[in-house]
Amino acid sequence: MKRVNIILESELYDRARTVAFVKRKSLSEIVRNALKQWLAINVDPKVELLLSETEENKLLKILESEEFVASDKAKKSLGL
Repeated sequence: MKRVNIILESELYDRARTVAFVKRKSLSEIVRNALKQWLAINVDPKVELLLSETEENKLLKILESEEFVASDKAKKSLGL
């Protein structure tokens, strides 16, 4: 795990802390779960490709490319 600092509005912090207390969970656990849910909804194929690529040069080419084709479409067009 990694430690991060986040800045929350006072009201949001107070509400989350209260929920954490009532649910007997840590505030960190609540934030982790919320972020996991947000990522599950908001990660699109281009972001998924960026997350899976490890070579910096390939990443830069993906980022500067205006056109993006999902891997399944590319495989289909190449007969793979």
